[in-house]
Amino acid sequence: MGCCNARCWLISGAVFGAAMAILGGVLIPLGNSVIEGTVNKEAVIEPGTTAYDNWVAAGTIVYRQFWFFTVTNPTEVIENGSVPVVMERGPYTYKTRFLPKENITFNSNHTASFLLPTSAIFDPSMSVGPEDDKVVILNLAVAAAYSLIPKGLHGVLERMIKSTNSSLYQTRSVKELLWGYTDPMLKDTVALFENGTFDGPYNVFTGKDDISKVSKIDRYRGESNLNFWDDQYCNMINGTDASSFAPFVDKKKPLYFFSSESQFSVCILQSVSASYMKTYSLKGIKVYRYSLLPSTLASPVDNPDNHCFCRDPVVTKDCTMAGVLDISSCQKGKPIYISLPHFLLGSPFLTTDIQGLSPHPEHHETFLDVEPTTGFTLNFAKRIQVNMMYGPSNVVTILKKVKDYTIFPVVWLNETATLDDATADMIKQELVSRISLLSTVQQTLLGAGVTLAVVCFIASCFVKGNKANLA
Repeated sequence: MGCCNARCWLISGAVFGAAMAILGGVLIPLGNSVIEGTVNKEAVIEPGTTAYDNWVAAGTIVYRQFWFFTVTNPTEVIENGSVPVVMERGPYTYKTRFLPKENITFNSNHTASFLLPTSAIFDPSMSVGPEDDKVVILNLAVAAAYSLIPKGLHGVLERMIKSTNSSLYQTRSVKELLWGYTDPMLKDTVALFENGTFDGPYNVFTGKDDISKVSKIDRYRGESNLNFWDDQYCNMINGTDASSFAPFVDKKKPLYFFSSESQFSVCILQSVSASYMKTYSLKGIKVYRYSLLPSTLASPVDNPDNHCFCRDPVVTKDCTMAGVLDISSCQKGKPIYISLPHFLLGSPFLTTDIQGLSPHPEHHETFLDVEPTTGFTLNFAKRIQVNMMYGPSNVVTILKKVKDYTIFPVVWLNETATLDDATADMIKQELVSRISLLSTVQQTLLGAGVTLAVVCFIASCFVKGNKANLA
């Protein structure tokens, strides 16, 4: 009788354990479904969601840092044809993206349109000096005029340069170069960037009807494609602004984004993609690190998708030059080239034609750290360098000693932000801890149930065997 009771209890335990295991197994897809539904709902850009609050205005401080390339031997370059030597000067840091998006309008096709303020406020505490610091830098007007004025009219350019005492290089303050000064030769305002204006309008998908499209650009300035390039692929608009992506990120797929930190980046809305590099913990939160692959800035010979950025076979050495993109087509013909800082991933001659450059991935690569469940970017550094081209001339005095076409670095910038401790704690409390708790419950029920079922089943067999032996 005792053996029977014991065996009955063990069989009951096995059944109960199996039920626990089944419950744990059921909770896995059920729990995942609940998490997926909640995240997808909160990722939609509409009032009342977490995504909307972060989208309207950045929740963390975004900094824009500038480093200038000041020329240390301008006289030797002009008079003797010496190799230019530059020295990096910076950072000069500004707070940006502190103003919320304006004119937000939700449209019937599940998109939202808005204007993006471009204001920036100087932060002396994070800068090497005041905005009034002087740097010796490439003369932007002379470099532009070299390409814009036909070579047959370079005699006119020579007279313009001499009559205004202009030269290949100029001394200007950081503030002038960034936000504008009146150039004596052009009699017009010249500036590298804009401040106190608006960019857009942008139209982005809200994700209401299809969460996989959330934050992707639908239209820019009313157009669904760019019109800078003689190529349909190059004119495509693709990606988000990199502040967020669709939830449940698949690290096997690249992330497409554009860098809205400068008007230069708008030229390549379709081109910038980042690939998964590693997984690591950022303030206790698992994130995926994405960065640009060398193919992003490869020469058209190695990456045919970049063919539209090869505008001049002579300058680009028959389109074999890597590491720079010619964006003159969307800069009204001005010879502007963009690259990574210090020509990272560029052709070797770029760093031998100009001395003083030292590319290093840790300091100069662009990267994004994305929380894979929500698709929110929690830490990023978007880096870009602005360069201009000039070349030899038999007519323009200041260019007579120039031996070859030169891609000259002017300034590089880093737009960066990382989540603060309060935001990290909120994410861990609202997301990470809940997912972890659910996973723990699932695994506990499944593990304990299987263990209990197996132990009880084995024990019941043992009791049955003993009973048979006694009989």
